Parts: sequence; C-alpha cells; structure tokens
Amino acid sequence: MADAYVECPTPSGGSRSVRISSPDRVLWPAEGITKLELATYIRDVGPALLERIGGRPVTLQRFPTGIEGEEFYSKNPPRGVPDFVRTVVMTYPSGRKHVQLVADEVATAVWAVQMNTITLHPWPVTVGADPGLVDRPDEVRLDLDPQPGRDFADVRTAAHALREVMAEAGLTGFVKTSGNRGVHVFAPVEPEFEFLDVRHGVIAVARELERRLPDLVTTAWWKEERGERIFLDYNQACRDRTIASAYSPRPLPGAPVSMPLRWEDLDGFDARDATVRSVPGLLAARPDPWAGYALARASLATALQWWERDVAAGLPELAFPPDYPKMPGEPPRVQPSKKRYADQDYTPGGTGYLREHPERPPRT
Repeated sequence: MADAYVECPTPSGGSRSVRISSPDRVLWPAEGITKLELATYIRDVGPALLERIGGRPVTLQRFPTGIEGEEFYSKNPPRGVPDFVRTVVMTYPSGRKHVQLVADEVATAVWAVQMNTITLHPWPVTVGADPGLVDRPDEVRLDLDPQPGRDFADVRTAAHALREVMAEAGLTGFVKTSGNRGVHVFAPVEPEFEFLDVRHGVIAVARELERRLPDLVTTAWWKEERGERIFLDYNQACRDRTIASAYSPRPLPGAPVSMPLRWEDLDGFDARDATVRSVPGLLAARPDPWAGYALARASLATALQWWERDVAAGLPELAFPPDYPKMPGEPPRVQPSKKRYADQDYTPGGTGYLREHPERPPRT
C-alpha cells in the first residue's frame, strides 16, 4: 500500500501533514488495527493527549512489526526527525545525557506512530524557559499494581483511599486506568523540589496508605514479600522513570488505552471498555475528566514533612531500581530469600558481594 498522510492541527490553528509509511501494517493482529488506524486515533485524541503531556520529554515504546514482535524503548529520537519536532537534553541517573523529543503538538505524536511507537512515556517535568525545570518534577505519580489474587475492585478501593491520603497532604489526586490491570494516580505539584525529594514525598504518601490498609497495599520492593497485596510503585518517581501517558494505547490484546477518569466514574468503569476504537467516542460524549489539572498544582511540603517524621521514627530509605547507582542510605539490593547475612549488599548490574564481616570466615 502506498504511503498515507494524516492531517494534524497545529498550535497556530493551521494544519500539518504527517507521512505514514506502511499504513496497512497490522499492529494488533487479533483486532486488525493497522498503523494508519493508530495514527488516526492519535490525531483524533491529540488535543486531549496534549493536555496531559504537552511540553514534556517523551520516551517512545516502539514495535516495528506490531505488538507480537520485537519492542524497544527509544530515548533518543529516531533518525529523520522533522523540523517541527522539538527536542531537549535530559540527564539520566548514570550521568549520561540523551536528546529526547518534546510532545508539544499533535503532529509530533503522530510522527512517533510513523516511527512505530505504540505507547508514549512522558517524564514528570515540563520543558520551559527555566532550564532547571527539567530537574524538578511538576507532578507525582503512583502506579497501583495488583499482584496475583487481587482484582480491579481491590484496586478501586486502594485508589479511593490513596486519594484521601493525598488530600490530607494538600494534594489533589487524579486517576486513570493503566491500560492493564491497575490504575495510575497523579497529583500536580509545584516544581520546587528535585527528583530525590519528590520520590521521598511519594514514599511518605505510600507508607501512610500502607499503615491504613496493610492487608491490601504494600511498598515492598521484592515480589516475594508482597503476597496478594497491591504494590504501590514509589519508584515511578525516580529520575528517568516514566508511565504510559493518558490516552496512550498499550501493546496488549484488545488495544487497551490508559484512560483518565473522574473519581465518580471509577467504580462503574470497566477498563476493557477503553480501547483505540472506543476512546474517541468516549471523549466526544463526556467532558475532560481531568479538567482543572493544571490549576490544582500544590506544594509537596506536607508529604516531605511526613518523610522526615518517618525517618525520625526509624523508617529507612527504600530500594531503588536495580539499574540505579548505589544510593545513600539504600537497603541491600539482595532478594530477601537469597541473603546469606543480614548485612549482605549488592552492586548494580546483578552481581552481589559480601562485605567482610569479623564473624564470618574469609572468602577464598
């Protein structure tokens, strides 16, 4: 099939044509959804999508042959970036820097589809005139990940309770389906703290929820310690960690979409009803469920006071992702069932080591 072209609105009120090669390539085999259909979907939901990710650096989750084939995450923009695509340099935990595209017009998101992107993963920062903004998150995100034995009804219960905890910290929570089994709860914050502080604020909120619902939710990093509880993934607040954007399709059967909801709609909503083919109609039939998001921005100061309270009470730092450099105060990165000694430590990259200990025999 010859190349197709998708007309996209521009911020100035004009239009921009984006070429889509191999438009008949099937991305979701069971549903028969093609690359062109995905590009058209992104164009149709584009204004709502940009309300959520506009001005943010984005990592691309790409599937050159569809969801059943190879996938990879693309930090640096692919070759052939059009002139209209804006980019920014982002610093990663390793200290390395990567150029990443910035989603600030519909055509940029459609061009990402041309590069075989299915899911957009925005950073929690906004690119602005102040270059320091890229190091200070302006939203917090908690991923509620149900472990085997829990269902979406349990996730709903946890999400509503999390909203209450956030409100006590002065934060306004907004909810969306993950596009899979869980939900994501966001809260807009003032860009006044750097990533590590924001992560600590998120941990404090998660711990407060865990105190109230210890049988339902957990902050345990190791899966073997979670049981059937819902994992509160606090490490989504780390630098370089991203979550599938609102209105992004997921590479799963059914072509599900991460769908923003009003809190009053969460209990009656079936996440399977939000798909590439249904979401444009859902958007047309209801007002923006996250209306007022930008106006709800608040300080993370209270959550950080909770963090300091917990530290003073003896609660430790929590584990970082395994690819992170060793962080100050971090607990051992050893799976609990595989620890040989109480002070066994871990080096990033998967190789453990044992610190010398006067009560254990020397290694030979």
